[in-house]
Amino acid sequence: MINESRRSQRRNVHESVIVFDTMTEQAIGRVGNISESGMLLVASAPLCEDALYQLRFEIIDRTGRVVPIDVGAHLIWLGSANTPGQSWAGLRFLTLEESQLAVLRQWIARSDPRT
Repeated sequence: MINESRRSQRRNVHESVIVFDTMTEQAIGRVGNISESGMLLVASAPLCEDALYQLRFEIIDRTGRVVPIDVGAHLIWLGSANTPGQSWAGLRFLTLEESQLAVLRQWIARSDPRT
């Protein structure tokens, strides 16, 4: 049995949630999994380990409204993915507005993203 030691509930993201670097307005990858304190990014752009990023992605709240989520994030680790041109990146959120955090928490807690 795997003992989960993370403090925050984590959601595996099966739908395509594209992540943008707000400084360059470029798509840098997609969310692999996410918690209220960070995410696994499946990166499709070159990233720098131990760097700070301003990121944006969109999720759908429980009313069906698209909500942009803006985060300041620290890239903690970077690793090679099996797909050429992609890498795995572990990011810790540093800044996140309280209203967006509340929507993110609800989205993470839902077992079915359509509910």
